[in-house]
Amino acid sequence: MRTLVRYGYVPFMLLAVNGAGVAIAAAGASKLWLVGLVFLAIAVSFAAERVLPYRQEWNAARGDDRRDAVHAAVNESLTIASLAVVPVLTAITPFDGIWPGEWPFVVQVLAAILVADLGITLVHLASHKIPALWRLHAVHHSVKRAYGFNGLMKHPLHQTLETAVGFTPLILLGMPTSVAYAVALCAVVQLLLQHSNVDYRVGPLRLVLALNQAHRFHHLKWAGVGDVNFGLFTLLWDHLLGTYSYDPKRQFTSDDLGMAAKPNYPDAYLAQLAEPFRSSGACTSDDAKAPTEPAAPTSH
Repeated sequence: MRTLVRYGYVPFMLLAVNGAGVAIAAAGASKLWLVGLVFLAIAVSFAAERVLPYRQEWNAARGDDRRDAVHAAVNESLTIASLAVVPVLTAITPFDGIWPGEWPFVVQVLAAILVADLGITLVHLASHKIPALWRLHAVHHSVKRAYGFNGLMKHPLHQTLETAVGFTPLILLGMPTSVAYAVALCAVVQLLLQHSNVDYRVGPLRLVLALNQAHRFHHLKWAGVGDVNFGLFTLLWDHLLGTYSYDPKRQFTSDDLGMAAKPNYPDAYLAQLAEPFRSSGACTSDDAKAPTEPAAPTSH
């Protein structure tokens, strides 16, 4: 079973779950099927973490399980709400007939993912450089364990910003709602995989896909050291931007995660929503300091 999870978990999520979602969206079937796939992906993620954990202790709740569930419910509800306005926005776009609707549906989805990934990567990068954006993004970096739900733990305003920047170019191009729903499902699956506490293997694909092996470097708690691997779906834009980093020998524990400058970041959901607007939510001079000894050798 452990071998099956190690090598089959990612293909199942990317090909079976995403593939089923693409087929459902292409057929115009009820969107409730997509909701069902989201719950299936979450269930598979949690099961795989129990069978083959990267860190056994990361499977134990630290009073954060209910909070993270609320984050996930709120943010996914916002995603569904935003998708509901896609047809309206597409209808008023000044550019008619640009979307390549004659392409195979799966190719349309893959193209949309690449475009959205660029926008999300740039917002993510900016959120580590611009203090006002970091205030919102810091919620996501306050985690002390890496497991599937971490990917859905974001301040709703930051989630909205990422979605807006990632999807706006696609809407201007006239992206059909069916493609948008498929991309949204793929994003949920990707976030689960990216933060998953599963010791899976993908071989050379780790250089291209933004999965947990590379993304753990992004959650290193020292500013500067953790300013790497910003992509959601792929690492292609990180390679081009020079922000890709990976060391196959690096091992991670909870001591490596979080924010060194803000070790006591609020834990409660409502407190996390309010923190970006408090004086304590600002960046400090300590945020820019790297550790005395490098926490993770990197290669670009």
